[in-house]
Amino acid sequence: MKQALLEVKNLVKYYPVRKGLFGKGDPVKAVDGVSLTVFKGETLSIVGESGCGKSTVGRCLLRLVEPTAGQVLFEGEDLLRMNAARLREIRKDLQIIFQNPYASLNPRRTVRQILMEPLVVHGIGDAAERKERVERMMVKVGLSASQLDRYPHEFSGGQRQRICIARALMLNPKLIVADEPVSALDVSIQAQILNLLKDLQQEFGLSYVFISHDLSVVKHVSDRVAVMYLGKIVEIADKNTLFNNPRHPYTRVLLSSIPVPDPDVRRERVMLEGEPPNPVRPPSGCAFHPRCRMCIEECKTKTPALAEIEEGHHVSCLLEGKG
Repeated sequence: MKQALLEVKNLVKYYPVRKGLFGKGDPVKAVDGVSLTVFKGETLSIVGESGCGKSTVGRCLLRLVEPTAGQVLFEGEDLLRMNAARLREIRKDLQIIFQNPYASLNPRRTVRQILMEPLVVHGIGDAAERKERVERMMVKVGLSASQLDRYPHEFSGGQRQRICIARALMLNPKLIVADEPVSALDVSIQAQILNLLKDLQQEFGLSYVFISHDLSVVKHVSDRVAVMYLGKIVEIADKNTLFNNPRHPYTRVLLSSIPVPDPDVRRERVMLEGEPPNPVRPPSGCAFHPRCRMCIEECKTKTPALAEIEEGHHVSCLLEGKG
């Protein structure tokens, strides 16, 4: 039986919006009641178009952004109820790889200083042990210990992302949030980084929350996939089920947009109607109904719950409930 590492319950993040000089407007509902589970040793991917809230979810899980409400249970402890001392202690187990390797490394520090910093902050090892650990991790991510005294600007984009991965691994974490970790890289480099992440997962027993808009990448790395739309999860299933049998209309749209490498193969493209809705004033009922070809009258007034339609496959759609 799979063992849960992270459980998220009704996670909410609203951003206040000012209206005029002193008034308050309706908040931006960036994350609106997200619930999910990450099991030990698995990769759970979160996908959706830009602005759906997937990166905000990732940051809320680590309290880099403070959620408005909800629970984030890591090995049974609620991260949102921890005091500063306990949170600092448990941060060793929770790390993040950011999207942009150019912006996430301090340009004034050498790679050695960057990788050494987490060990110093958490008081791990003496000087000799830290030096050995840093050199060993550089080799693990496909770089050389002889490059440790260089600065980030002396590396290519792919090499910088390898350094970011090494930094995330320095404290032997249990969970890594990978927020679009290959979107800023060339396609050939993307494949190398994705394979590296998979190899490191096997070696260190890592769990990933992998955030991406690229479904081709998600198909390569995932065990399970959660699809987000306007701050909510609309479908979640294991990878094969979701790609072979998508049940939510929005998931079908996303999958139809994946490029087919064979020029002789023609895939029917499902096009979205209308513009993405305003997250300050989301539509009533099902948030996707203004753009959905399958919309019925009930969709405009009734909000569907995320319900299990078969084992491990959850969908938020009134039509699936009727089936």
